[in-house]
Amino acid sequence: MSFLKSLSVQVLIALAAGVTVGAVAAAYGGGPTRDVIEGVEALGGLWLNALRMTVVPLIFAVLVTGIAQVSDAAATGRLAMRAVIWFVVLLLLSAVTSVLLVNGVLTVWPVGEVASAALRAGAQAPPAGVATAPDFVAWVKSLAPSNPIKAAAEDAILPVVVFAVFTGFALTRLPEARGRTLLDVFQALGEAMIVIVRWVLLAAPIGVFALGLGVGLRAGVGAAGILGQYIVVAALAGLVIAIMAYVLAVAVGRVPLGRWAQATSPVLATAFATQSSLACLPAMIERSRDDLGVPQRIANLVLPLAVAVFRMTSPAVNLAVCIFVAKVYGLEPSVLQYTGAVFVALAVSVGSVGLPGQVSFIVSVAPICIALGLPIDLLPILLAVEVAPDIFRTLGNVAGDMAVTAILARDEPEAEPATQA
Repeated sequence: MSFLKSLSVQVLIALAAGVTVGAVAAAYGGGPTRDVIEGVEALGGLWLNALRMTVVPLIFAVLVTGIAQVSDAAATGRLAMRAVIWFVVLLLLSAVTSVLLVNGVLTVWPVGEVASAALRAGAQAPPAGVATAPDFVAWVKSLAPSNPIKAAAEDAILPVVVFAVFTGFALTRLPEARGRTLLDVFQALGEAMIVIVRWVLLAAPIGVFALGLGVGLRAGVGAAGILGQYIVVAALAGLVIAIMAYVLAVAVGRVPLGRWAQATSPVLATAFATQSSLACLPAMIERSRDDLGVPQRIANLVLPLAVAVFRMTSPAVNLAVCIFVAKVYGLEPSVLQYTGAVFVALAVSVGSVGLPGQVSFIVSVAPICIALGLPIDLLPILLAVEVAPDIFRTLGNVAGDMAVTAILARDEPEAEPATQA
């Protein structure tokens, strides 16, 4: 029963228990029972607010240190610079693909209105309504916050992200001693916020159970259907990115499909079992070198760098989560909001690399939701069922890492031809 020690499993069980108890109370309980459940729900709201309070300082801190890390890596040589350029291009492709794919899928397979209304009521989110979308001129002006502290206080996440990106790059241009001192401060702030989030997540089974009671009370067991739809949509986004990595390796990296499948199969098996790109790193280096003919120096530089700063599925799956939330609330973000959300998705995909799974979900998805003008009250419920989509996140990430490595090896003069037997 060691699997019960997993926080993800505990949270999933807590959600199922909460929804079931809430649904039974709705069917057979009277007014006093509902009053008790609504009182317990307040604990869920308290837990959610404890998560919320860390989002802005955490995202700012990890972005500053993450951007500085990418800048430093790109400055170490031509190969590293080319790798970073590929990372940025593929992250952008991942984000745009997700926006088009998920909106298309949810047009063909729309979220049920009744289930959505019940889930919204169960989550006790604030009244639905996207903040008024500014026109293009106002949107451009808002990118540079006149008062970053005010922007943070008002949850204007896009200006905060822009300020963090500029701060991260600027710190790399300071004298090393001064820049290192400030980076240490921001790194310490980020680590402190992660500690707080870990403390809060220790109570995740209780918090999610309390929130699940409200979902069950108002949505009943019908909530399982809409959560199942969410799992399919989020997993599909990760799967499509994994397939895209295969296509890139074959079409751009010029690796024969059979050879690519042979090289990636043991790595994908490890990814499925561990749900960790870092745990797959040794296998990725070995298979890239032995099966794909990637020179040792390229594999040893590109793959650790990819694991450190590149998660190809992150923008796709995170945006899929947010688009699903938008559909649940019956909202249609504007093109400008999607543009800002894509930028935020790219930035947080770099900044949140290396964070624990549950922490990464909150710090990656919440800012994108805010950029789209969406409430984040559903995120703890979706976090409880993130176990399945997370498998496809990891599969796509390791496939993307190896695809970029194969592409870069093809163009390096020292590289062995990837098509050799």
